[in-house]
Amino acid sequence: MPPPLRPHKKRYIRGIARKNPNPYKRSVELPELPLQMSEKPDGTIGDPGLLTKSKTKTERPPLYKVLILNDDYTPMEFVVHILERFFGLNHSQAFEIMLTVHKKGLAVVGVFSYEIAETKVSQVMDFARRHQHPLQCTMEKE
Repeated sequence: MPPPLRPHKKRYIRGIARKNPNPYKRSVELPELPLQMSEKPDGTIGDPGLLTKSKTKTERPPLYKVLILNDDYTPMEFVVHILERFFGLNHSQAFEIMLTVHKKGLAVVGVFSYEIAETKVSQVMDFARRHQHPLQCTMEKE
């Protein structure tokens, strides 16, 4: 029969000493983790003279303009609604862009990365088709 365990015995898990919650289970000390490849036995890491500075330069993704084209059939209020809903513009900004589209034939609604611009164009086109309007929305590289 094994000797009885003392309830005040501590258990070591991940370097934290805890009281044994169950006095009938034996405590186990976990072994220390082995050294990392760059770690020396005295605890220092590598030779500081061997460290090299490497600069990684990341480029910004190319941006794309989302354009709305004018047509004679889509109501102006529908264009304002699309600008508010899909591009997050307030009513006055959407109204100004809608007037620009009406007078000049097209207007830049926003500038986005490729994936976002493509998503916005497809959302606008699908929404216009569902409501039976021939509104055209395109994108082009900035």
